[in-house]
Amino acid sequence: MFESAELGHKIDKETYQKEIPTLREALLEAQYDLAESKKFPVIILISGVDGSGKGETANLLNAWMDPRTIRTSAFGAPSEEEAERPHMWRYWQALPPKGRIGIHFGSWYTDPIIKRAYGEIKNEGLTKALDEIVRFEKMLTDEGALVLKFWFHLSKEKQKERFKKLEADSKTRWRVSDIDKKHLKMYDEFREISEHTLRETSTAAAPWIIVEGTDANYRNLTVAKQILEAIRNRLDHPEAKPQAVTAPPLIQPVDKVHLLSKLDLSKKLDKKDYEEKLEEYQGKLSLLTRDPRFKKLSAICVFEGADAAGKGGSIRRITQAIDARIYRITPIAAPTEEERAQPYLWRFWRHVPRHGRLAVFDRSWYGRVLVERVEGFCSEYDWMRAYSEINDFEEQLSRKHFLVIKFWLQISKDEQLKRFEERKEVAFKRFKITEEDWRNREKWDQYQAAVCDMIDRTSTDYAPWTIVEANDKNYARIKILKTLCERIEKGLEQIKPEK
Repeated sequence: MFESAELGHKIDKETYQKEIPTLREALLEAQYDLAESKKFPVIILISGVDGSGKGETANLLNAWMDPRTIRTSAFGAPSEEEAERPHMWRYWQALPPKGRIGIHFGSWYTDPIIKRAYGEIKNEGLTKALDEIVRFEKMLTDEGALVLKFWFHLSKEKQKERFKKLEADSKTRWRVSDIDKKHLKMYDEFREISEHTLRETSTAAAPWIIVEGTDANYRNLTVAKQILEAIRNRLDHPEAKPQAVTAPPLIQPVDKVHLLSKLDLSKKLDKKDYEEKLEEYQGKLSLLTRDPRFKKLSAICVFEGADAAGKGGSIRRITQAIDARIYRITPIAAPTEEERAQPYLWRFWRHVPRHGRLAVFDRSWYGRVLVERVEGFCSEYDWMRAYSEINDFEEQLSRKHFLVIKFWLQISKDEQLKRFEERKEVAFKRFKITEEDWRNREKWDQYQAAVCDMIDRTSTDYAPWTIVEANDKNYARIKILKTLCERIEKGLEQIKPEK
């Protein structure tokens, strides 16, 4: 795979100096056109062999282009804050918005390659990590991102020469670390793993571009021209039509029987039992969140449900029981301009809490397969792919000791109408009812079908859905509190006590 990057490619100084002015001008023009259009983000990954010029190239790109619309991120060992969150969290934070360029010096490839080389994971672990990366990059490109991946290569002999030259000069000696020397001794292992990684992750939408790193002039011109051509092509050609779904449509039961139709919405809890159980489970929740082991995990509570199903009241019964310093409620409405400039999951990744916290989402990432699906705010292809993207997101959370606790609150259509009418009559509740709520009632059956598909496709062993019969608010609130306590209690049991 690296044969063409070991041929000794070289550009003489005269040719290099002659091409630079025109190339820089064209790069700047493409960059400004990109910023003005705000059509797509550009994500540039710079990876490869130690000593192959990765840092110099990243610095050069910032010098040749306008740094005001470029964000360069260098990823080393994760910080304490990053280590508490899923591995991909810090890369989501660094994604550029539409119209901007992000240069990632080191990327999501570094960790699995190094772990495999050091024997911390086996081939199966590397395969799983690479599969996740391919799905992540597909999501980025499906969302419109231009992903450019550069691998800088040096042969073993050229890497030795490079290190020797750097060490011979007192001004550059610091650039060769003990880790670099150790990795040089492991060159053959790294080469084999890197070749496998590039083969498995070079896709039509995000292919690897292998660049020989021996000659700086050749390296710089090659990377700059590739970036220019890719941005220019995307800007100058009409946007591709949304991808079509060629699979059969999702099954709708011909007998009209589905998950929600089989619920017993007559379940009730009288006031006395409710008050006793409310005190019991709120007290238990308070103790669970103050358990020392809770500092090593987090709970993410997702509330979805029909309009007027009682999400707000249920959330208040949770927050009444716990320290205000450890929870945050995030209400989800239509995306802001900033959020629309990013992949749709970005605004949820940014709210992933640290350990020892409880995050409550009043509506959530499931809007893509509910409101956006039914109202036609996204294409069928977009909401169909969202099921697997959401499952990936929640699996990454669960692997990092995040309890993803999801509630769907279901009420009958008649009960919804009753609550709508009550809200109209009570002054301090009028803000809760909008024209949109009334319009949504006209699509009741479509929303019910979307909910059933959502539950079927995203209720997993690590993040199951709890369907709550919510015609009676007392019953619903206690079921939610009880479920939350059970999930946290089970999560705490998985935490090993400190010695």
